[in-house]
Amino acid sequence: MDQIECVVIGAGVVGLAVARALAARGREVIVLEAAEAIGVGTSSRNSEVIHAGIYYPRGSLKATLCVRGREMLYDYCVERNVPHSRCGKLLVATSNNQIAQLESIMHKGRENGVLDLMRISASEAQTLEPALECVAAVFSPQTGIVDSHQLMLALQGDAERDGAMFAFHSPVDAIEAANGRFVVKVGGGAPATISAACVVNSAGLHANALARRIRGLDARHVPPLYLARGNYFSISGRAPFSRLIYPMPNEAGLGVHLTIDLGGQARFGPDVEWVDAISYEVDPERAQSFYSAIRAYWPALPDHALQPAYAGIRPKLSGPGEPAADFVIQGPAAHGVRGLVNLFGIESPGLTASLAIAQRVCELSGRA
Repeated sequence: MDQIECVVIGAGVVGLAVARALAARGREVIVLEAAEAIGVGTSSRNSEVIHAGIYYPRGSLKATLCVRGREMLYDYCVERNVPHSRCGKLLVATSNNQIAQLESIMHKGRENGVLDLMRISASEAQTLEPALECVAAVFSPQTGIVDSHQLMLALQGDAERDGAMFAFHSPVDAIEAANGRFVVKVGGGAPATISAACVVNSAGLHANALARRIRGLDARHVPPLYLARGNYFSISGRAPFSRLIYPMPNEAGLGVHLTIDLGGQARFGPDVEWVDAISYEVDPERAQSFYSAIRAYWPALPDHALQPAYAGIRPKLSGPGEPAADFVIQGPAAHGVRGLVNLFGIESPGLTASLAIAQRVCELSGRA
């Protein structure tokens, strides 16, 4: 049986950040990934936005780790030459009855420590973005975009430089916690059994199911999982915007927003589609609801311009109609299993918060 100090399960952006942080602290690390490469799930199927930290309840993990992680991420991108842009975002009210909501979001952002939000008029917003239509807006200069794949490659490179190992096509079938250590059974084409002192469950969409297969962990500590598919559509050519445009959030999410990648390509989404299984197909018919949502702030969107782009799945801990749940970063003090850290519900702003989440995991993981 192979022995190692730390097993990190999942090579998405958070798992990679955790592996990097543990290895940088001198921990012996192996990352087990069921897929063929890094970041093939949620981490590569999102808007690639670096969030400022506006929307989340004061004191929540999403708020504190997003604000802390945002600056860590910008600094890291500069240090490691990861392509990114602090392009800014306009959060827009498109009718007078949304102005109170706009003001409330701005207040919440300031409570979270996002102190540079600027309330601007419709004419000021349209000076910044002439194609935009709104009645009022808030400008967030700290919001940006990042090349998520290059970010993940940099994190992987740092982790490997400090001795971390990666095993792909390595699904974890079961984990047994006993006598202060873990026996991790790995399936796939080359089955193996690993003895570890520390296990970090960063399996994303599969983290809840994996936790239920940990012998020695009380199932009461595993929250239910809800799958929310977010569909994205794009247009040919460049949209006439240089900043991100976000409408008012609704009960399902942040609304169909406009983001721009580093090549200038515009994309719209996500919507929220509750599903029972992981599937990434985008139904072209969903474009009809996108047109009305987008034209509320960009009325000149041409007919027949939208084309299916991609979809992502969010691992949510609250279902339809329920208040949005916070991240769950669960260490031994919560579940009583020494050396185990479970990460549940790491959806947006998980990419932005990834380096801060990794720091938190290191604090919880201890040392054997």
